[in-house]
Amino acid sequence: MNRPFRLPATAILVSAVSLLALSGCGKKSTQQGGAPPPQQVQIVTMQTQPVHVSTQLPGRLEAFEIAMVRPQVTGVVQKRLFTEGADVVAGQQLYQIDPSTYQAVYDSASGQLAQAQANAATARAKLERYGPLVKAHAVSKQEYDDALAAAKSADAQILIARGQVEAAAVNLRYTKVNAPISGRIGRSLLTVGALATSGQTGNLAVITRLDPIYVDVNLPAVSLLRFRREVASGRIHVNPDNTVPVSLQMEDGSTYELPGKMEFSEVNVDEATATVVVRAVFPNPKKLLLPGMYVHATLDEGIDPNALLVPQQAVTRNTHGDPQVLALDADNKVALRAITTTATRGSDWIVSSGLKPGDRVIVVGLLKVHPGDKVTPVPFDSGSSPEEKK
Repeated sequence: MNRPFRLPATAILVSAVSLLALSGCGKKSTQQGGAPPPQQVQIVTMQTQPVHVSTQLPGRLEAFEIAMVRPQVTGVVQKRLFTEGADVVAGQQLYQIDPSTYQAVYDSASGQLAQAQANAATARAKLERYGPLVKAHAVSKQEYDDALAAAKSADAQILIARGQVEAAAVNLRYTKVNAPISGRIGRSLLTVGALATSGQTGNLAVITRLDPIYVDVNLPAVSLLRFRREVASGRIHVNPDNTVPVSLQMEDGSTYELPGKMEFSEVNVDEATATVVVRAVFPNPKKLLLPGMYVHATLDEGIDPNALLVPQQAVTRNTHGDPQVLALDADNKVALRAITTTATRGSDWIVSSGLKPGDRVIVVGLLKVHPGDKVTPVPFDSGSSPEEKK
């Protein structure tokens, strides 16, 4: 009978010791490899350069003037005397309201005025006759006083009657509904035969003056202060009337052909948004600009001879929305740096504070490093692929 083969105990012990030794050698070899090399990042070095600075300010077009045409008297609309969508001039008649009732009131008031004037003439004549008679004691002093009071009362009745005539004339004139301003009139909101009511909340029509036209821009309060300083220093050139020339970019990207002007005259800051509404005025002879359009007003700030540019992809935002970058110190360690940006030029931000010439800013590799890490910087390659820039 064959017995199973068994290794001697000493052989098994030697094999186990050999395996432990090999394992220890492997760990020692790994430990001797050391920490991985510093992460490689691409950087740009800040240098001053002259830059033509302009700021785009988003805004909405607002009408220069708007008039809500409403009736001042009650009556049936007899005629509509304008073409919807056409231009009208101030004083042009738009509607005719039935004037018959108001004409009758005017005629009656005119008759009462004539009667009052006749009564006044009689009272004055009697007073003139009583004047010599009271001196001759032919009439009593009481009779003279009564004649004097009657003459004054007759004069007062003239004033009352004249006021009634003027009121009737105003109402009669209001039966002709005229344009209060010049501009473009929209559709008629009341048809011929409808009843117009004095004091009604609904409009008969709306007239909008389109030339010139306003552009209302929401501007951060800090930017308003900066613009005012630049105007005061002469960096931003102003017109003779102390307004700032601006250009307009349409919503489709085209540039409006006529320049406008902007005034930094707002004095109230919105506490919720820390912005002010600044108004620009543009000529609009062809009526191409319409209220409600979304546009960009471009403000030319001149040449900044010592501008610092940082690529937009190097700028991140904190939880408050403030811009920040990762910069390197002398030992190539990463540090978080808060900055202030004023405008853009192409794919770069113009930095006004937080960086100085010679500072090194990380552009590529932002997601792979943290403040305090030591890195290996290489020059920024603008032609690297998007995968390499992560």
